[in-house]
This record gives sequence, C-alpha cells and structure tokens, in this order.
Amino acid sequence: MIQITKANDLLAAVSKAKEQGLSIGLVPTMGALHEGHLSLIGRALQENDMVVVSLFVNPIQFNNKEDLEKYPRTLEADLELIKDEESRIKNQNTDRLIAFAPTVEEMYPEGQPTEVYHFGPVEEVMEGPRRPGHFSGVAVVVRRLFDLAQPTRAYFGEKDYQQIAIIRALLDQIKYPIELVPCPIVRADDGLALSSRNMRLSPEARAIAPTINATLEQAAEMADYEEVDDVKEWVLDTLSSFHEVNPQPNGLQFEPEYFEIVDARTLQPIAEWSEAGDLGAVGCIAVWLDGVRLIDIVKF
Repeated sequence: MIQITKANDLLAAVSKAKEQGLSIGLVPTMGALHEGHLSLIGRALQENDMVVVSLFVNPIQFNNKEDLEKYPRTLEADLELIKDEESRIKNQNTDRLIAFAPTVEEMYPEGQPTEVYHFGPVEEVMEGPRRPGHFSGVAVVVRRLFDLAQPTRAYFGEKDYQQIAIIRALLDQIKYPIELVPCPIVRADDGLALSSRNMRLSPEARAIAPTINATLEQAAEMADYEEVDDVKEWVLDTLSSFHEVNPQPNGLQFEPEYFEIVDARTLQPIAEWSEAGDLGAVGCIAVWLDGVRLIDIVKF
C-alpha cells in the first residue's frame, strides 16, 4: 500500500497506471473504516489492477456543524485496516493499492467550492429536504475524486441508497465512462448495519440499535399481506413506542425521522406495491438514537 496526501502525486500514479492499461477501482470513504468499507475495498482489489481508497471527511456535505466536529477521525487505524485487507486477499502488487488521505486545503485549494449540483426529483425526497446542500456537497467531492483517480469502477455501499442514486445521476450529467458498483450492506451479527457513526453510540444504545433492522425485516414480511401505508405506519409506530414497551433505565428511545417506501430506481414514493418498477421497492429509514443519526434500508 502507498499512502498519498497530495493531489498531484495521485494524478501521477494514476497516469502511470493508465499508460500501462491498468483498470482502476475507486472506494470513496470518510475514514473511520469498518468491515463494510473493507468489503468494498476487497471487491475492488479483486476486480481491478489498481485501487484508490480515499480517506477524507468532506466538510461541505455536512449541514450540521456539530455532526462534522463529532465525525470520527481514525486515520492511523484506517491505514492498518487497509493493509490487513490487502494481505488478506494476498495482493502482491503493493504499489497498486493507494490510500489517498488529503487535507481540506488539498482537496479545495481555492477555498469553499462554488459549484452546485442539482438532481431533480431524486434529491427532493428523504435525505434531500432534511439535509439541504448535502447531496451537492457529495457530488462536488466525488467529482473531484473521479477527476483525480480516473477510475474504471467506483464502489459504494447500499446503506446510503439515495447517495448511490445521486452518484448515478452525477455520472449521467458529467458523462464519465465509470461503472458504478453498488455493494450489499454489511451487518453486525445482531443485524445492525455497520456505520462509522456506530462508534458514537453508548453501550446501552448499541445494545438496542439492532431493533431498527429487526423492525425492517418484519416489515418486509408484512409486505406480502399489508398495504404500503399500513407497513409505513407500523414501522414508525413500532420504533416510536419501543421505549414504552421496553422501558430503558437511561431513558433511551428511538426517534424516527422518516420511513419511506419508494421505487428502487426513481426513489419516488409509491402508494401501492404494484407501482414499483423493474427493481421493485425499497424502504429507507433515518432514526435518531442517543443523539446519533442512523440510516438503513430494506428491499421489498
């Protein structure tokens, strides 16, 4: 593994690889790596000649200053995990795995970026209205990573389901010939979707957090005999009333922000199961627990 912090150094390494006809995989992350990230890295290493893993907490995609300040930063541990994953798959070409960990000044040398992206209906649901400017900030940094890494393929986890739709729309706008590779959610043994934010949960909150996935799994079973609105209402009511049914001594409770059942391709809400298109329907949820915002999905 090679660690690079300068954009010009990454461009030089990528240019050399391109001259040799090598394929390049990009795994964009904000660090604080976990097994979910490692699954993306492992797949990218298996499917490409060179892999670039970015480790960059992108400030312009945070519309909550406190969330940005609290976001975990564990660069040294992240680098060790990447090395371990490289060893696990017995990748002998150690100069073909790059960890790109730039500073904010390196990514945005001109200061606050001025470009703004718009994605229409796909950004006007769920996360979009609740996190103004978030997806434009994601698009800005991903576009810059695309320009620097010039990937053949880019790997994103399905937990951030709406983000994948945004990146797909970005690629349509900028016309880059990059293959977008969505990858399945990796979960802990108790079902909780792995997330860098999980490390901010107290032990008590972590113990009940798997209730989110358990509720979604039951909702998927209910889809066989319940209407869309009834499933949505049940999920929200189940999580909102969890603390009443299962009192927590520390007062912990789930605070659902939204649960939407949408067409898996367009992300537009559906009122009937029959309205879902060729990819079916997906349920997307955001829940606050112990001051931490957790997201998850379920496919119907």
